[in-house]
Amino acid sequence: MTLNHARQGSGPPLLLIHGLGGSRHSFDVILDDLTAQREVITVDLPGFGDTPELTGEATIPAYADALADFLTAEDLLGVDVVGSSMGARLTLELARRGGLVGQVVALDPGGFWSSGQKRAFNISVGASAGLLKLVRPALPFLTGNPVTRTLLLAQFSARPWKLPRGTVLPELESFATAPGVRPALRGLVDGPEQQGAPAGTLDAPVLIVWGRQDKVTLPSQATRAQELFPDAKIHFIDKCGHFPHWDQPQQTVQLILGHTG
Repeated sequence: MTLNHARQGSGPPLLLIHGLGGSRHSFDVILDDLTAQREVITVDLPGFGDTPELTGEATIPAYADALADFLTAEDLLGVDVVGSSMGARLTLELARRGGLVGQVVALDPGGFWSSGQKRAFNISVGASAGLLKLVRPALPFLTGNPVTRTLLLAQFSARPWKLPRGTVLPELESFATAPGVRPALRGLVDGPEQQGAPAGTLDAPVLIVWGRQDKVTLPSQATRAQELFPDAKIHFIDKCGHFPHWDQPQQTVQLILGHTG
């Protein structure tokens, strides 16, 4: 299928994959810094932004298939790739398959949870999606106030009061309206478990980045990530929640460009 996307900047190509509820605009806060050195391709996953939903079940393998078709159609096989949350899990799935992507940066990936953590994720993220639908008309006001912005984003950011309204509002409106949110959440919770890549099987280096204050995919899950991807490097960022490119944008840019340079 065709994925809505944009290409900006010049240099070696770099693909950015957003997370659950987001869109290709999820990385806008770091886009200028990246496009100064790379041609950056941002995509809307199926059911998000301006890309239609998948025709079948919304699972990580199905999203990865759609991305693999996109890479082939756009002559991007071997591209370096960065993903956030669900998008980070997808980057690891693409890397695991081999022959699709180059160097990978996975920001706070899902899929490395225990059964109890997965249930908690389902309940908390599902509740957040329901709340955002309920308050959507008031989101412009709520995101403009540091106090209410903090209440809305306490689960996702270590310092939500510092986040720019222009970063937060499009993401929350997407989370409230994207038709792919509920199917993707079901796919994450009930779909196939995260598969790994045995030592020596990755085509290129993988960097997994975790915010130390992540309340969505807990930093302790890095242990399981290292077990499944023994060749990956793990890096933790202080004063950082689930979205390193929001909470620590400059450090995240440095990690991305340093790893994929």
